Amino acid sequence: MTTESAPDGRPRVVSRGPDGAYGAPVDLSGMIAQERRRAADLIEPLTPDQLRTPSLCSEWTVHDVAGHLLMPLVTPLIRFVAAMVTSGFDFDRANVRLTAKVSSLPAPEIAAALRQRAGHPFRPPGSGYEAPLTDLVVHQQDMRRPLGLGTDVDPDHLRTCLDYVASGKAKAVASARRVSGLRLQATDLDWSAGDGALVRGPGEALLLAMAGRSVALDDLDGEGVAVLRQRPTG
Repeated sequence: MTTESAPDGRPRVVSRGPDGAYGAPVDLSGMIAQERRRAADLIEPLTPDQLRTPSLCSEWTVHDVAGHLLMPLVTPLIRFVAAMVTSGFDFDRANVRLTAKVSSLPAPEIAAALRQRAGHPFRPPGSGYEAPLTDLVVHQQDMRRPLGLGTDVDPDHLRTCLDYVASGKAKAVASARRVSGLRLQATDLDWSAGDGALVRGPGEALLLAMAGRSVALDDLDGEGVAVLRQRPTG
């Protein structure tokens, strides 16, 4: 998987298929914008009880995860630096503090802001645009699964995220050690990666399992599932 710029400056990613052949370039910024709008459509109609539902993401509620998706798009750099300083330069602690502020907004305001900023060029320092795309896809499932709202993900977006996480570059999502020595194979996509004990199932469940969401392991099979269950989720 390689990232390049289109003539208009928009980031694109070129992926290799299971046979090693390069596929057609895909528009990462367009994918990110679509996922932000999709997240807005998910968040906007949720009831207070749904927003209070625990998500799959640590101790966050669905409302907290919604705020997290908006937080980097509305937080000035100076405020982020200040949060890092007051958090002892612990990124996770700073993230929790900044997210709490944005999560205090009503869900319809979060949704409207996500739509308004769908094309925002944010990406974490040192990361490519695959990072915010993967964050959006995984965190939407963190909300959807506990709410019973389905697990469908755009297959092109999902394939891009799977490539990114399986590459070992997605350190904020999953350490390379989590999937080392495993053969990952999607049953609903033309996608596979790695060598070793087989882990097989829907692409969405593979992505969540690689990202440490143990609930997704129940949707997978193969001798490698037992290996994944024993590995740290962080």
